Amino acid sequence: MDLVIVDVGCGNIGSVGIAFERFGLSPVISGDPETIAAADKVILPGVGAAGYAMEEIVKRGLAGTLRGLTQPVLGICLGMQMLFEHSEEEGTDCLGIIPGRVRKLSPAPGMPVPHMGWSSLQVRDDRIGLRTGDYVYFAHSFAVDAGPATVASADYGREIPAAVRARNFLGAQFHPERSGEAGARFLESFLNA
Repeated sequence: MDLVIVDVGCGNIGSVGIAFERFGLSPVISGDPETIAAADKVILPGVGAAGYAMEEIVKRGLAGTLRGLTQPVLGICLGMQMLFEHSEEEGTDCLGIIPGRVRKLSPAPGMPVPHMGWSSLQVRDDRIGLRTGDYVYFAHSFAVDAGPATVASADYGREIPAAVRARNFLGAQFHPERSGEAGARFLESFLNA
């Protein structure tokens, strides 16, 4: 299987690559539109700021390529947020693949921002390899609003979509590469899709 991790100049590329190596794969890290378009499966990773990430996507000529992908695509953390229309973080227009907006989390008693740590899931579709009650690891200050694409969520003062799906695009707000057995099941499900 030809698995490409999109190089957008920021993020968790190394740890995501290691997570897939555990399945016996050797992911290719690439910012080349043709390499990305030809892959069997594509990973859009991300840790950092929405504005910078989208600026890099545009600068590298990847926006149109990413929007046009028809093979399975997985966006992780910021990579998931980039799939939506707009982020409040730096007033950033994103890829617009999935309808919705990303908003800043609001702190609440016992729920500081950023949301860093383990939260349990409510799963609406177990075909993504997750189960209700699974604990997964989050590290974020912004989150998309729940909507029709939400297939798993966590409660953090509001419903936080932990996983979304629309057509061939799957997103994880949590970090599957840091989420132990549940994260491994999620990644394996993506690989088998």
